[in-house]
Amino acid sequence: MTGALRSPIVRKAPAKLNLYLHVTGKRPDGYHLLDSLVAFATIGDELQAAPADRLSLTAEGPFSAKLDGPPGENLVWRAAERLAAHLGRPPEAALRLIKYLPVASGIGGGSSDAAATLNALCALWEVSPEAEALAKIGLALGADVPVCLNGKGAWLGGIGEEVLPAPPLPSAPLVLVNPGIGLPTPAVFKARHGEFSPPNRFTQAPRNTEELAELLAHRRNDLTEAAISLVPSIAEVIERLARADGALIARMSGSGATCFALFGTAAQAQEAARRIAEERSSWWAAAGNLLS
Repeated sequence: MTGALRSPIVRKAPAKLNLYLHVTGKRPDGYHLLDSLVAFATIGDELQAAPADRLSLTAEGPFSAKLDGPPGENLVWRAAERLAAHLGRPPEAALRLIKYLPVASGIGGGSSDAAATLNALCALWEVSPEAEALAKIGLALGADVPVCLNGKGAWLGGIGEEVLPAPPLPSAPLVLVNPGIGLPTPAVFKARHGEFSPPNRFTQAPRNTEELAELLAHRRNDLTEAAISLVPSIAEVIERLARADGALIARMSGSGATCFALFGTAAQAQEAARRIAEERSSWWAAAGNLLS
């Protein structure tokens, strides 16, 4: 079969959720130190990679228009170039990004897209770099890319480069809601004030969604107050999620502005997403599950 007839390699780029996020300190260079439980959702973008004689990138989907700047500034393009440079080969691939997730929304869309690109191109080019080398390429692209390469529930430490396996998590029904406002991560960290929090990891594997919600209730997202000071509608999103029928816990993910809630049943999550989207046409709402 010739390269032109090969089917594209398809990889999902799932939304990354910080189920809790504690800011534990700050380095002399200004980067903040974190303790966070990261999980992934069934909601996400899609990355396709097909054979080509040069590198190209097309974007489509509900949020593709929000990808500002030339292709060379996109994390997907940069991931392809860095992987090709590491392998000592030209970055020959036709990349297609289907953008379902809001941009600059605190759920790692760009980082997950970059990780999906690295994984798709390894399959397309039939190479298997060492996991450590791939993680190093990912870290050069962004602090969240290594954990997105892992694609599983994980403890995040340091500035994001420390990734350790977390206990198995249940396939919890959830809803993601974004108020339609992009929120750059550096601005949120700059707006954060106050004391640092201690790490608060747990060892037990929650048996169900209710146990996971109870564990999270004793932890928090230390960036919430700073994010709300920049985008006040985040508080409204959290409040609306919290009062939805069947919601067990509601909070902001990452640096915002996307928030999430865990639900007792998938039907409750789907109904909550439907109602919220109906009530707030400018908001983005989607129902899914945690990837267990």
